[in-house]
Amino acid sequence: MKLKQLQTSVTEFCRENNLESPIEHKVLDLVSEVGEVAKEILKMTNYGRKPLKFQKELAPEIGDVLYSLIVVANHFEIDLEEALEMVLEKYKKRLEKGSPGSEFE
Repeated sequence: MKLKQLQTSVTEFCRENNLESPIEHKVLDLVSEVGEVAKEILKMTNYGRKPLKFQKELAPEIGDVLYSLIVVANHFEIDLEEALEMVLEKYKKRLEKGSPGSEFE
């Protein structure tokens, strides 16, 4: 499924299930979900005591982040495919200058 199709699916899901809320809540939810991804990764290392070992519990947390990101993008009518293309071009230009970081901007 392409990003545009995912965005449409999430829009329809939110509409059908009356999941409207203020954008501030949507952004806080996105940040919270990213925190849950971080927590799962910490747990995979036993909080830094062991080498990283993948656990399947990470996958739904990544899905939560993607869902929340799409909700925020949809609120602002951001086409995620276009946004990603812009970012890839930005990183390509940075790499041509010698680094993927923003120190050359």
